[in-house]
Amino acid sequence: MSSTSEVTQLLLNWSDGDKQAVDKLMPLVYDELYRLATSYMRRESSEHTLQSTALVNEAYLKLVDQTRVNWQNRSHFFGIASQVMRRILVDYARRNLAEKRGGNAETISLDDAVIFKREKSSEIIALDEALKSLAKIDERRQKVVELRFFGGLTFEETAEVLDVSKNTVVRDWNFAKAWLYRQIKKDN
Repeated sequence: MSSTSEVTQLLLNWSDGDKQAVDKLMPLVYDELYRLATSYMRRESSEHTLQSTALVNEAYLKLVDQTRVNWQNRSHFFGIASQVMRRILVDYARRNLAEKRGGNAETISLDDAVIFKREKSSEIIALDEALKSLAKIDERRQKVVELRFFGGLTFEETAEVLDVSKNTVVRDWNFAKAWLYRQIKKDN
């Protein structure tokens, strides 16, 4: 992967209207975007029809269409990328459930490593709804979950994106997991 400063400079150039910066950026960030997408897809059902490459491509197309984002740095870009991938997977899950004409939501178990082990369409939607509720109460904790779980960022990277300490991220992560568990369990 190329240097963080090179990616950051291209993002700043892009924010300043340099359209060529976008073309130079893709080869530099593709591998990391693919790693994020692969991480997401590992959590999906084995019957999932969306592939990592398709998720990367769709996310990248949505990212380059962003006109109102003032890119700050590499971490900011990957934070937004994780949000975009989350939305794509939630939309995909909603379409999948609509095709099946509903279905009962399943209980989602939490453990210390991940929010849940295997995501299914109803679980993704339940998590998305719970994250929206969490954002109304504490937006930073919602962003911690989004960046860590959906974005695959480490505690350190999440702290950098949110401009807080690593210890704050760890506390927010632990609180958010417990809160989401209670919220999802209550809604089922």
